[in-house]
Amino acid sequence: MLHDIRFETTESQDWTGISTITPAVLDAMRDTPRDAFVAEEYWPQAYANHPLPAGFGQTISQPFIVALMTQLLLPQAGHTMLEVGTGTGYQSAILARLVKRVVSVEVIAELAERAGRLLARLGVDNVEIHHCDGYLGYPEAAPYDGIIVTACARKIPLPLFGQLKPGARMVVPVGPPHGAQELMLVEKSPDGSLSSRSVLPVAFVPLTRPATE
Repeated sequence: MLHDIRFETTESQDWTGISTITPAVLDAMRDTPRDAFVAEEYWPQAYANHPLPAGFGQTISQPFIVALMTQLLLPQAGHTMLEVGTGTGYQSAILARLVKRVVSVEVIAELAERAGRLLARLGVDNVEIHHCDGYLGYPEAAPYDGIIVTACARKIPLPLFGQLKPGARMVVPVGPPHGAQELMLVEKSPDGSLSSRSVLPVAFVPLTRPATE
């Protein structure tokens, strides 16, 4: 089970600036059945601390990265978060246990539909999924208390930054597809200016956009 995974934050503290994962995030991780979000053939590996295939060329991130990205958002019970890249719905389900509302966007229709059915079956009722271009976010529900991007963008997506509340954070992998990528923590100051820092080297699938783009 997931509670057997040791989140060795001390080993990455110099990079991440995080010495521990909060109990609330750990409880959300432990209470979310990761095996429900992977294909039956991957059930024996469902609680291993590494990514797994999710279909359509996508992956479900390793638990440590999910926990770290969630922690970096500083989620609070009254928050509304935007997730870019619904995928299997696993990260959505984690966030749903920590915040009031999750707005999630997914460019692959089949993944969006599958995740919606799964979350409904698990009784997760505070996640709304939209099939659209994640790079553009979902301005209809903006501004957000935080934004998490679960695929790699070539640069920080400014349309998403514009949908953050002042003082809010965005966590996004940035870099070339299949090249050197960095997990970036982006913060929007009260005056609307952008600041960012690299948290950790990572490897994510590319942020996919519609073929017409």
